[in-house]
Amino acid sequence: MTFLVRTKRKISGLLKALFKKRTCRIGIYGPPNAGKTTLANRIVRDWVGDAVGPVSEVPHETRRVRRKEDITITGQNGSSITIDIVDTPGVTTKIDYNEFIEFGIEKEEAVKRAREATEGVAEAMHWLREDIDGVIYMLDSTLDPFQQVNIMLVGIIESRKLPVLIVANKNDLPDASPARIKSAFPQHPVIAISGLEGNNVEELYEQMTSYFG
Repeated sequence: MTFLVRTKRKISGLLKALFKKRTCRIGIYGPPNAGKTTLANRIVRDWVGDAVGPVSEVPHETRRVRRKEDITITGQNGSSITIDIVDTPGVTTKIDYNEFIEFGIEKEEAVKRAREATEGVAEAMHWLREDIDGVIYMLDSTLDPFQQVNIMLVGIIESRKLPVLIVANKNDLPDASPARIKSAFPQHPVIAISGLEGNNVEELYEQMTSYFG
């Protein structure tokens, strides 16, 4: 192989690396027990047959940011997007170790979990400031969306001018009210799903390919 050919190939490789479109990092944010990890597992399982992490009825089961890379989602119209899913700890204004004790966890372990959860919230906020390109904001549609943490966090996302899809989760439950969530955030698309049962997740995938693409 001549020096000229080797040089041309090296330049070509450098140009491809330089102009390659970066994978879109989509963060799943929201309060504790909204179903963030359940949805992350659903997305990853549907498209790559894997999972992100365990889920539990105990709050703050996810206490560290977890990322699953290079997931290609294809819509019904053929459009697709390749993303990294970033599953984040539940964001709240206060984490009390007594929350864990109420679920039968010993005090020492409860204190440890509360500390880890607090550190995890700080980590999630760092990702939001530095490394996130779009947000899926998860809400439990059986609960009041007009909570301080939701208003605050969506405001931070808006200030960064990030695209955000609001997901009204747990719409399979009898007291679910996606309409209440729509009234809380009328400026953003709201999609009602059940991450656990898979209800309406195809509509979410369609929205993701068009909104984050």
